[in-house]
Amino acid sequence: MTAATVVWFRLDLRLSDNPALHAAAARGGAVIPLYIWSPDEERPWQPGGATKWWLHHSLEELAARLERLGSPLVLRSGSSDQVLEDVARECGADAIYWNRRYEPHLAKRDAAVERKLSGRWNVATFNSALLREPDTIATKQGTPFQVFTPYWKACLATATEHEQDVVEAPRRMTPPLKPLKSERLSDWKLLPRRNWADHFREFGVPGELGARKRLSSFLNKGLDEYEAERNRPDHEGVSRFSAHLHFGELSPREVRDALRLHAHQGDGAAKKAAEAFLRQLYWREFAHHLLHHFPHTDRKPLREQFAKFPWTSDAAKLRAWQRGQTGFPIVDAGMRQLWRTGWMHNRVRMIVASFLVKDLLLSWQAGAAWFWDTLVDADLANNSLGWQWTAGCGADAAPYFRVFNPTSQGEKFDPEGDYVRRYVPELAKLPTKWIHRPEEAPADVLAKAGVTLGKDYPRPIVDHGRARDAALAAWRKIR
Repeated sequence: MTAATVVWFRLDLRLSDNPALHAAAARGGAVIPLYIWSPDEERPWQPGGATKWWLHHSLEELAARLERLGSPLVLRSGSSDQVLEDVARECGADAIYWNRRYEPHLAKRDAAVERKLSGRWNVATFNSALLREPDTIATKQGTPFQVFTPYWKACLATATEHEQDVVEAPRRMTPPLKPLKSERLSDWKLLPRRNWADHFREFGVPGELGARKRLSSFLNKGLDEYEAERNRPDHEGVSRFSAHLHFGELSPREVRDALRLHAHQGDGAAKKAAEAFLRQLYWREFAHHLLHHFPHTDRKPLREQFAKFPWTSDAAKLRAWQRGQTGFPIVDAGMRQLWRTGWMHNRVRMIVASFLVKDLLLSWQAGAAWFWDTLVDADLANNSLGWQWTAGCGADAAPYFRVFNPTSQGEKFDPEGDYVRRYVPELAKLPTKWIHRPEEAPADVLAKAGVTLGKDYPRPIVDHGRARDAALAAWRKIR
């Protein structure tokens, strides 16, 4: 009789295309699904507040689905190696399986856990999170890629030899002979104490079922317009897969296969749309490639000269940015969307990030830390890449001298002002002509719209033209 297998769940909170779970079920013995709450081991990047909200609800759904399969999810807190050892002994397991993590500090932790456990148990690890693991691809010189386009082309050229197929979800699992002790999810206090997260479901529904519904909806209603619509925050033109992919409620292989089917069943436009979205999926892969090979980039710039950049320190301006009170409507709409829903449109992420580092001259690390705590899709690799890209100090980065004008960005990507009106309701009655530049609106227009600048809505906290000049002067100092 095959002994039991412990499956250590992490950012793979799904049943379908879960290689560790699939392999454990295929052994034929009991399967013990286990989730360990060990936030101290994730330092310096313990889960943020928004992340914990999503995790709570995702674990709730995963537990219910596993219960229906016959093997309940065991919840334990504590040191990962000790908990795994305890659970394996309690159920008489001879094997421990898990899917790999790629954040450098967690990969190091996992390696230590594997060394400790493999002497007594059969330890096996799998790839569930990436299409291409970081060590499977390199430049012709054998070095890590630092520019996306060559990375993307190399991935496409070698895709077939490295592809993994999607594996099916188990239809039934054998539970342990005796039920194992499990902690209560509510005791972990993952949900915010105040009503901060009341509107997070405006972004999406946590869990594998929500992920599958979102994938189906995007393929049927959004993919073919993705390339044209993805920069419009006033439209529903993006996939909103980010949190589902981060928490592993949906695998990138499942998305890849869905894109291929869509392209095969459609016309040339469908094929082009599928390729455009696949390219964006590989930006996620590129982020993990970079963080794996340059593990300091979660805290320090990839380009060393930026370590001497003369950032300023201004708590009042940082707070105004965080609260969406900068006086620049597209920036404020984005920051308020983030606080309200736990998510922000990607085009707006670039705008608000550029404003922080180039208009306010506040460090990208301050912005990355705020995003980490407030995004439900906070992903260390993507967050680091995005902020360093905007700051001009990372791989394939936007040049530092490229400074987004928040007013013209708003007029270009939110031309009717619908996005601003939704998240900055005090400006809702302004005519479209003035919605992105209320400080320039005539007094009678402001009065008719019920807006008193400095009272109902702040005046701009900086002059963009002067701020741009100051940013370029600071950049020239480190060239």
